[in-house]
Amino acid sequence: MSTPAGAAAYADGYLTEDDALSGARALGTSAGAHPITPAGGAALSVLAATISARAVVEIGTGAGVSGLYLLRGMSSDGVLTTIDVDPELQRSARRTFLGAGYGPGRLRLINGMALDVLPRLTDGGYDLVVADAVPGEYPGYLAEAIRLLRPGGVLVLEGVLDGGRVAEDASADAPGTAALRETAALVRDDERLLSALLPVADGMLCAVRR
Repeated sequence: MSTPAGAAAYADGYLTEDDALSGARALGTSAGAHPITPAGGAALSVLAATISARAVVEIGTGAGVSGLYLLRGMSSDGVLTTIDVDPELQRSARRTFLGAGYGPGRLRLINGMALDVLPRLTDGGYDLVVADAVPGEYPGYLAEAIRLLRPGGVLVLEGVLDGGRVAEDASADAPGTAALRETAALVRDDERLLSALLPVADGMLCAVRR
């Protein structure tokens, strides 16, 4: 019987990343940005394609790995709005996107703190909101995402299993783990959302805005 680690490695190797993705992954890893796994990235592409996403918000640009996966699943006229506090990483991501053939009109890179930027975005104007950033801010990301999503829009919160720590004794939670646990409960209990917690990458909490 396959071990969980073996199954995850098989899933990550199921599709081969091209030069653009592998280059962005190397940059992100060297900068400590912890890029999404290949299996997680592929899931983002499929979700974006499933809803023919044209307007996407990404919280946590990194070096562009997840953004590139999103762009590959989005409609050909879709625009990716991606937010990050690190300007150097965003410059790397922009080079990645442009080098992969996505023109400036497909991109809106915003440098800043996500919880400062998100309130300036349009209510109900987005098909997909993806967050892979500061765990302690996930409750705030959730509140903004619900406002930003159109009915039928999809929310993805990445990394919510926190290396398995959310499944352990809550009394030992670090602040970030506690915030992730709180966010997962909020999503599950919100009647506006239809949700599923997927054991992909480090946990992808997905929800549809009813």
